[in-house]
Amino acid sequence: MPDISTDKVCFLIIKAREFDVKVDVEEPDPGGNPSDSDSREVLQDYADDPTLQEIKTFIDEMNEDEQIDLVALMWLGRGDYDTSEWEDARTEAIRARDEHGHTAEYLLGAPLLGDYLEEALSQFGLSCKDIELNHL
Repeated sequence: MPDISTDKVCFLIIKAREFDVKVDVEEPDPGGNPSDSDSREVLQDYADDPTLQEIKTFIDEMNEDEQIDLVALMWLGRGDYDTSEWEDARTEAIRARDEHGHTAEYLLGAPLLGDYLEEALSQFGLSCKDIELNHL
């Protein structure tokens, strides 16, 4: 069972889904008035995107054990491990972190991060339902 709080994982799920809807930049410097362009830039993925920065900061401010749990949860939700192999997943996440570091970048490289984390929580009998309702 992960030691990271469900609230933190659920917050990350919500933010990861916000980030996942972003699309590649069509116009690098849109300028102009957002009301003229129907605010299309909101869904475009700029390097200084505030959602991306918020996710990176959130993950970077977690302690090492929480970051390890996040990676292990992502792998669990992706189907690489099951709940009976939780400690194995954590051990591998520790090894990967020591070898590569950069947990936030690694997790953000998973296009279905929010879905994977949600699936992993459900395998432990946990849910974000109440947290998502409070977020809206």
